[in-house]
Amino acid sequence: MAGFGSLAPKTKNLVVAGGLTGFVFGVYFYTMRAVGGSDELQVAIDKFESKKVSNEPDSNLASKIS
Repeated sequence: MAGFGSLAPKTKNLVVAGGLTGFVFGVYFYTMRAVGGSDELQVAIDKFESKKVSNEPDSNLASKIS
């Protein structure tokens, strides 16, 4: 870190911003991998859509009969 003081202020800011960005992305990807990475909301939406599609032909048939 001795050479860090001789850098220009904008360069220091870019180095710090890059380090922080790398850290944040690292924590995000580690966390997603640790919890399984499944999006629970998307899984629930897919499950709802599959039930809706399987129930649609029955409702259409009932409306045509009546």
